[in-house]
Amino acid sequence: MKIFSPALSRLARLRYFRIEHWVDSPEAAQREVLQDLITHGQYTQFGRKYQFSEIFNIRKFKETVPIHEYEDLKPYIEQIMAGEDSVLWNTPVEWFAKSSGTTSDKSKFIPLTKESIEDNHFQGSKDVLTIYYNALPESDLLTGKGLVIGGSHQVHPIKEDIQYGDLSAVLLQNSPFWSSLIRTPELSIALMDEWEEKIESLAQSTINEDVSSIAGVPTWTLVLLKRILEISGKQNIKEVWPNFELYIHGGVSFTPYKEQFKKVIGPDCNYVEIYNASEGFFAAQDRINEEGMLLFLQHGIFYEFMPTEEYGKPQPKTIGLNKVELGKNYAIVISTNGGLWRYLVGDTIQFTSLKPFRVKVSGRLKQYINAFGEEVIADNSDKAISQSCIEFGVTIKEYTAAPIYMSDKGSGAHEWLIEFDENPKDLKAFTACLDKNLQALNSDYEAKRHKDIALGMPHVTAVKKGCFHEWLKQKGKLGGQHKVPRLSNERIYVDEIKNIHQALN
Repeated sequence: MKIFSPALSRLARLRYFRIEHWVDSPEAAQREVLQDLITHGQYTQFGRKYQFSEIFNIRKFKETVPIHEYEDLKPYIEQIMAGEDSVLWNTPVEWFAKSSGTTSDKSKFIPLTKESIEDNHFQGSKDVLTIYYNALPESDLLTGKGLVIGGSHQVHPIKEDIQYGDLSAVLLQNSPFWSSLIRTPELSIALMDEWEEKIESLAQSTINEDVSSIAGVPTWTLVLLKRILEISGKQNIKEVWPNFELYIHGGVSFTPYKEQFKKVIGPDCNYVEIYNASEGFFAAQDRINEEGMLLFLQHGIFYEFMPTEEYGKPQPKTIGLNKVELGKNYAIVISTNGGLWRYLVGDTIQFTSLKPFRVKVSGRLKQYINAFGEEVIADNSDKAISQSCIEFGVTIKEYTAAPIYMSDKGSGAHEWLIEFDENPKDLKAFTACLDKNLQALNSDYEAKRHKDIALGMPHVTAVKKGCFHEWLKQKGKLGGQHKVPRLSNERIYVDEIKNIHQALN
């Protein structure tokens, strides 16, 4: 493996000129991407319906093709799964990424073409490595192995030549032969279905490897790292893997987990955030110690940005890169080389930089609390709880929050269910601190909290350990990309998790 490492390292470093091309000419890169997408799409059922052969510019594309959510594209996707060709894209679709959203028990099946796997997901992964080497030229990352905490893999039950699985599992199945030389664990463990058994197998099989990096969702990565420390008897991961230098994270906000990772991993670790979903690889952090991820602009995805106030309108407006503003919430609309056309991903983002274009994920279109006009988004709640934990010297595993609606007994409030590693000594004082920090971050929340007239002090319950794990297990959502919804305008999740908490008492 070490024979290949220097060559791979040199190749990764040399690729940076390709990134500079689309960073320096972002709008030209995006026009080129859209033209390529339409060229492919005109030979499909979808392209004929919307007369792609007559589309020659962005304005015409937006006028002709409506914005789609998953349910709108689902009939086309079902045709592809039944074996029909050239429905949304003009090359064969042999793989689907099974994605189970946080707002529904139903699964989404996102088509993956050869182009989307190679030119988007794999290209994005290579660019993460190139960006990292550019930021840290002296890195020895590839002298060790990368531990990938991926999903599970299943064969589609209808067509033999069409398969599906978690995105990470599909990518592992399609990765080049040499990648196994720099990756751990072996494929049979990486693709295990049963997550509790999988964590144990991951720990036992990797503890004696020379691991230099990990990629995975924070929640499951923490579970694995703590198990490795239990087995090894070491104080931190740097004692287990002396050459460990990088944790690549995504899927959920890292803010509530960062302090806990620092304790578990130990000193001198770099953290890189990526924005990678079943629908595409969108962005990656290019400045190690600064918030914001570089938006990938020449990876087979054409972007539009919908101001969140447009969501739900009959003909919502979108804008391009030339009109976006810093700090404003936008919903991402994408057209991709996987055959998703003007597809509303569901995430909300904010731009942190315009030269180059960097973004951060601020929440989900359907995950927020606005029961009283307070407009609290996940970015607010993540930062408020993280700051409160720092002030009280505690760490959390998970949290969720929802409104308590006004009644004859008094004003409304927010109810928070928090699973701490160790509960704060004074939960009432922690609650007041959380409220203070949320007011400092969100002026609408602060206004509604004035004199407790519209919105009272939050209600915080420190739930039993394992409560969120059990809820995910009951939902059949352990592992992979499944995650706990942070905020909801309804009480369904909070009430379900409270019932589990009470049953554990």
